[in-house]
Amino acid sequence: MKIAVVSDTHHRTKSIIKKLKDIKDLDLIIHLGDMVKDAYKIENEIGVEVIKVKGNCDYNVFDEKEEMILNYKKRKFFITHGHKYNIKYDFNQLYYKAKEIEADVVIFGHTHIPSSETVEDIIFFNPGSTTIPRTQKGKTFGIVEINDKIECYIYKL
Repeated sequence: MKIAVVSDTHHRTKSIIKKLKDIKDLDLIIHLGDMVKDAYKIENEIGVEVIKVKGNCDYNVFDEKEEMILNYKKRKFFITHGHKYNIKYDFNQLYYKAKEIEADVVIFGHTHIPSSETVEDIIFFNPGSTTIPRTQKGKTFGIVEINDKIECYIYKL
């Protein structure tokens, strides 16, 4: 299974839509908020289901969840924007939430900084931002591939 992960689109979707259209065998897209309404535009343009959570800039969005758990192939994915866990300061709250719910993978955004690391067998994956990067890597998005194992990749937009 191939999943594209995007975060912090902030009403600018043209570049990510163009990039996602070029990806072969894309099964699912996860949008991590800021602006969650962009997820609907992406879904309509790409024709692939978009799972979405809202972020701290999604002020007047009441019909979307702030976090969710997905179970796939006996693995548990925790999806959140990250702001509720003070992720800009440290991983502690997010780490303990992952341990509490026994997550295998945590997918989050909010920091605009791409990262992928494994802590005590839990994968923490942040695709960065497609619009306002806070790193020299520039604008980024992610791909999660699930086969016998889970592999997370960060790509420049």
